[in-house]
Amino acid sequence: MTSSASIPSLDGRRFTMVSSTTSVVDADAPSEFVYREKDGAIWGDYSGDTVTFGRFVGTRTGDTIWVSFVHVLAADGTVVTGNGESELELTDDGRIRLVEHYEMHDLPQLSVCEEPAAA
Repeated sequence: MTSSASIPSLDGRRFTMVSSTTSVVDADAPSEFVYREKDGAIWGDYSGDTVTFGRFVGTRTGDTIWVSFVHVLAADGTVVTGNGESELELTDDGRIRLVEHYEMHDLPQLSVCEEPAAA
């Protein structure tokens, strides 16, 4: 697996959810995702907001990633699984944005995650 991306490696980068069609994002404690990347493989974990704990694994080709995910909902402990595709974009100030398309509750969904702005 190799990547010919115009957007740099996601390895070690942290992202926070800014919007989602499956839930209202808690602006004070949004879900946070930590990515790893090597030779076109993507993996990592996430938690926060409506998710107690989650993991994902997948691949990257160019500026698109495909992942399978599993997480535990904070509200009732339900385990949720799925697959998604994300387009990688650069924000005007050079941060990376993930525009994620996935299916949950038998419906197409959309969420957006971004690298936090430098403090």
